[in-house]
Amino acid sequence: MTNTIPTPSVPAPDIVRCAYMEIVVTDLDASRKFYVDLLGLHVTHEDETAIYLRSFEEFIHHNLVLRKGPLAAVAAFAYRVRTPEDVDAAEAYYRELGCRTERRRDGFVRGIGDAVRVEDPLGFPYEFFHEVEHVERLHQRYDLYSAGELVRLDHFNQVTPDVPRGRKYLEDLGFRVSEDIKDADGVTYAAWMHRKQTVHDTALTGGDGPRMHHVAFATHEKHNIIQICDKMGALRISDRIERGPGRHGVSNAFYLYILDPDNHRVEIYTQDYYTGDPDNPVITWDVHDNQRRDWWGNPVVPSWYTEASLVLDLDGNPQEVHVREDRSEMAVTVGADGFSYTRAPGDAMLGEPAEEIGFKMGHQL
Repeated sequence: MTNTIPTPSVPAPDIVRCAYMEIVVTDLDASRKFYVDLLGLHVTHEDETAIYLRSFEEFIHHNLVLRKGPLAAVAAFAYRVRTPEDVDAAEAYYRELGCRTERRRDGFVRGIGDAVRVEDPLGFPYEFFHEVEHVERLHQRYDLYSAGELVRLDHFNQVTPDVPRGRKYLEDLGFRVSEDIKDADGVTYAAWMHRKQTVHDTALTGGDGPRMHHVAFATHEKHNIIQICDKMGALRISDRIERGPGRHGVSNAFYLYILDPDNHRVEIYTQDYYTGDPDNPVITWDVHDNQRRDWWGNPVVPSWYTEASLVLDLDGNPQEVHVREDRSEMAVTVGADGFSYTRAPGDAMLGEPAEEIGFKMGHQL
């Protein structure tokens, strides 16, 4: 375990929500077919080097930037802060942490004003901004609404070797934990952390990092996700479905994981729950519980644990990937020396007659 990250003496910026991700893609045309033609994200602007995309309900300039480059990677995890002064606060906060920072009053990308980017203590490229160009919110443009419409950017997921260290750092930054995964020895394998009033704006997954595990967009209903699967099947690209559809135990959300042409992982996500109360309880899952990752008990494909996207430093170079030293979740639950369960010993209804189960559930079978 590495040393904990100190808590700065200056106030943390007031983060509102995850707002956009900038990813580098190697083939802009192929990425456009995936994100626009398949997934239906709406183009705010495009040129020969970049495409700016937004979801159906968004009013800021974009939720995703696809930038053409030689190496597929993530250039920025961007968060909106509450006031212009919070950009100043972010810069001061990370400088006190000893992190590299870069400030651009005109923004790093189109549609975003004054912003600061940092190489955070975990090695991730974070951006904080407030000023933004407003665009048409399409939430009542049902003439444009597709059967698999992506309506919001929901969250990021980051792979890091030391989840407790990252959790403490993000809690200092103002994030709150909604759910986590641990074992009986107290090893933490993952944590879900939020600023907006949902299960998470970002999650920390234990593994070799820093890397980007996935970026997630929300739909209104489960049937929107099923339509995406049907569409991918009809286009004969179902091999790009990595995992799902299914329902998570953690977050309770219905999910699908798919891979873009550069193997950046995208989650399509719906039906998690409200977390806005100050005493919202943290839910802790046993790492051996099959239902934590899939409520139906389906196994997780090994690639979901091992594969992820590189992240860049502020010069555009890939950050060095460090190996996780604690036991990995895949080794515990997928490896030959692991074990798992759907019903733990002593669980309610275990081994009980169907008639008794029916009465306990409030109806007669």
